[in-house]
Amino acid sequence: MTEVLARRTFRGLSAAESIDSVHNELDKLWEDAPFVQAMDQMTFTTAVIESASNIVQHARPAKAQKPVELGVDISVQPTLLQARVSAFFAKPPFGPLVPGAPDDDSESGRGLALIEALVTTVTFERQDGTNTWILSRTSQP
Repeated sequence: MTEVLARRTFRGLSAAESIDSVHNELDKLWEDAPFVQAMDQMTFTTAVIESASNIVQHARPAKAQKPVELGVDISVQPTLLQARVSAFFAKPPFGPLVPGAPDDDSESGRGLALIEALVTTVTFERQDGTNTWILSRTSQP
């Protein structure tokens, strides 16, 4: 198993303020892992924040009495950056989970395509009422 050199996590209500908290955790992560090249830091940060923002904007609670929670678990390995971005207590996503080509005038619908352009792989899993997007980026040594 490859050694995890740095790790940061966040879990809280799926709200706009949580995005700032995730950003703060990413800033701390890069302080703990200064060997990660600036381009890898920037692109991975953008992908994680976009994914978390998508949850805040689009995830809906599976049950009315339990709000959606956002969870982010980010790890740095020698040549791999990985984030598990989760929507706890959420309904399954509606529609296909493939990036589309929105109209030129559309103001939304580009998130997944942007994320996929910034990372090496994006996978999705749903388990026990939790939607999780796993973002992986091969980083330069």
